[in-house]
Amino acid sequence: MHHAMAATTDECNDENANVVLGVPLFFNFFDNNNDKLKEERPQEDHDCDLDDDPEVASLVADNNNNGTPSPAEIKLKIKKSLLEFRCKVENAILGNFLLGQPDKKAAPEDVAMARERLREISLWGVPLMPSKAHEGTDVVLRKFLKAKDYKVNEAFDMLQKTLIWRRENDIDRIIDDQDLAAEFGNAGYLCSRDREGRPVCYHVCGVFKDRLFYKKTFGTHLKGDKFLRWRIQLMEKAIQKLNFRQGGVDSILQVFDLKSTPIHGTKEINSLSKRTLFLFQNYYPELVHKNIIVYAPFWFYTSQVLFSRFMNQRNKKKFILARPHKVTQTLLKSIAAEHLPCEYGGLRRNNDDDFSPSVKAQELKIKGSTVSRVEFPVKELGVTLTWDATVVGWDVTYKEEFIPDDEGSYSVLLQNQNVEGSSTRNSFYISEPGKIVITVENGTYKKKKMYYRSKARTTVPMYILLS
Repeated sequence: MHHAMAATTDECNDENANVVLGVPLFFNFFDNNNDKLKEERPQEDHDCDLDDDPEVASLVADNNNNGTPSPAEIKLKIKKSLLEFRCKVENAILGNFLLGQPDKKAAPEDVAMARERLREISLWGVPLMPSKAHEGTDVVLRKFLKAKDYKVNEAFDMLQKTLIWRRENDIDRIIDDQDLAAEFGNAGYLCSRDREGRPVCYHVCGVFKDRLFYKKTFGTHLKGDKFLRWRIQLMEKAIQKLNFRQGGVDSILQVFDLKSTPIHGTKEINSLSKRTLFLFQNYYPELVHKNIIVYAPFWFYTSQVLFSRFMNQRNKKKFILARPHKVTQTLLKSIAAEHLPCEYGGLRRNNDDDFSPSVKAQELKIKGSTVSRVEFPVKELGVTLTWDATVVGWDVTYKEEFIPDDEGSYSVLLQNQNVEGSSTRNSFYISEPGKIVITVENGTYKKKKMYYRSKARTTVPMYILLS
């Protein structure tokens, strides 16, 4: 697992798709190839229907200035490449050389056993032998083809090296290593899915500001190896959530949180990131849909000069840089509010007993210099109403109150303040019919968006329990 690779860097886009310089190699972990194929449509003969394929449009766009073939010719090229790749993989499996040439000194019975095992070989849970007609085989093979611009020999070489690397490093059993997750789990985690159903992986780089943790992670080469295996384990866990079939989700979304990232020790970080980049770029092609970078510190923009003369537009679009004041807004474009963690302005909380992600949030658009209200009417007595609310960007005056239906009763002010940061949650026991009213005063000229949800449950007041 020790590979050397020249330091390379990339461009990324901000939330307005403007190119921004300054993305260090540490955060460009994954492939610098093309965008993922959004959908595979096998025909009866297991060929993929390439009509309306976004990859065809993308190839045409990338090569408009190079006298590209027509879309029909590109479709034919992709189809022929896939057919040829299938045959090459099938022959390599039947010929017992997909994992390299067999040992000539091996006993005949050992060779026969190895040949039989090779017929059952799979990658990411998908059988690789095309004649088995598994619906996910073409999806996986096309990822390698796409990574190599549909050059069959190069794609086959990449697949072969991937399988050999996985065997030599026992990658199929890396998920079972509980010590890795226990030691490095604070540096990254999987949390819910994006709007298209892709698993979302969060990388929290601020944990490295703890010098003890930093030294434990990067202090020696062996410690760096262990951290790298944890990164691989996290990727394998994300892959387990993918579905390599027609219309299935076959890529992930990554969020890199650079808040409080230390500037010290970047030499060690960059050294390990080079190895990470090499491994993930070569052994996990086309498995990352987008990389969103949030809370980048000032030094991040000036730390490196990026050279991207050889990068096409599709590669640039894989990276999105969210400006500090637009983190929530940028993330919400990809992740629904009920799936976005509250520390990023969403509504999702860890170990939440009140709401599950299946309880969808509603959206309220708030115009500039206006006052907007959300009401939760409650007619049933003896229930506790719980609600979540967040305003993208906040910078508003926020008030919560209970207003009874009986005009002779008093209203109860629950909250009245200027709110910043993460989402807010509150609850109120309903002892008489009325409604919870949330009032948001937007004193700015900018439009705002509010996301909210509520839930009522029957409860017994504490004073009854104590009586």
